Amino acid sequence: MNRIIRILMAAAAGLVLTACERPPVDSVQHGYRGTGMLQVYNPRTIAEQIPGNQPPAALPAASSEGPKARDIFQNVQVLGDLSVTQFTRHMTAITSWVAPQEGCAYCHNLQNLADDGKYTKVVARKMLLMTQQINAQWKPHVAETGVTCYTCHRGNNIPQQVWFTAPAQQNGSNFIGDLAQQNQPSPVVGLASLPYDPFTPYLLNDLPIRVNGETALPTGNRQSIKQAEFTYSLMDHMSTSLGVNCTYCHNTRNFATWDGSSTQRVTAWHGIRMARELNQKHMVPLTDTFPANRKGPTGDVAKVNCSTCHQGAYKPLYGAKMAKDYPELLGPIVPAPAADAASAPTVVGMAPAQPATPKK
Repeated sequence: MNRIIRILMAAAAGLVLTACERPPVDSVQHGYRGTGMLQVYNPRTIAEQIPGNQPPAALPAASSEGPKARDIFQNVQVLGDLSVTQFTRHMTAITSWVAPQEGCAYCHNLQNLADDGKYTKVVARKMLLMTQQINAQWKPHVAETGVTCYTCHRGNNIPQQVWFTAPAQQNGSNFIGDLAQQNQPSPVVGLASLPYDPFTPYLLNDLPIRVNGETALPTGNRQSIKQAEFTYSLMDHMSTSLGVNCTYCHNTRNFATWDGSSTQRVTAWHGIRMARELNQKHMVPLTDTFPANRKGPTGDVAKVNCSTCHQGAYKPLYGAKMAKDYPELLGPIVPAPAADAASAPTVVGMAPAQPATPKK
């Protein structure tokens, strides 16, 4: 009997510990001592992520000499200033980044390459413009690293990490009230019961991302517990998407204040606004272009969030500078939006955090 009890206790302990990460884990201090500014990494998790975060080899550079693409091919609305060989090189790269199995036929009518009959071609053209805008206008977030189509697609027609607005929740009873998208554990928030769509209010709409009010009661502090939980949900998504702790951006002495935060918090501030603009100005306008089978349960198009590019790495592709090999994607140099440039926060007293780059 005692043996059976010990076996049962061991089995129960195993079930309890299945949700825990087994050691060893690595930690890196990047802030002042005594502030808890540590990054904790699981080598096994990182090892699993490495293969999916390797950039493909760049195609050999093409000559800029010769006729322009717009003068030889029909209906070239983007990248027409490239030479024919440069244009062909770029189309070859896009095919490998987005449709390696389907080839050119994924976007083009092979009987008439100029035809815009396939919605994928219209979408691809818009995505080229979006990529150029990211590289030219959002340097406060992407810096000189930049992005290419591969940053999000990684050989898939549809990026693996996209989101749709969640449908209205069915309460199932009149007395339960508004469930606020909670108590239904979702992988979006690490199987917690936090709200599972923090993206619509913050990465599509522009609601305040706060936990505490900026002034005291009774006239201030109007941030409700519900709003705070949506904020926690977004923060959980950002932490998971980058594979980092909350202290990658925040100072544990005061999460709200900017003084003492790491410079990554400023980068994240710009990233939130970048994702919001991309969704509003590039993705949502394509709603009528996409067929019904490519839309979400509420009829909206797929949209971007932090994980669309990062996919578990603190920098997409661990900071590989793919865009420099495809300068046509860098776009015209334009200043950042005036409103964002003027209101961008600054941090005081904290050096940039430098997580350990995983070994290949």
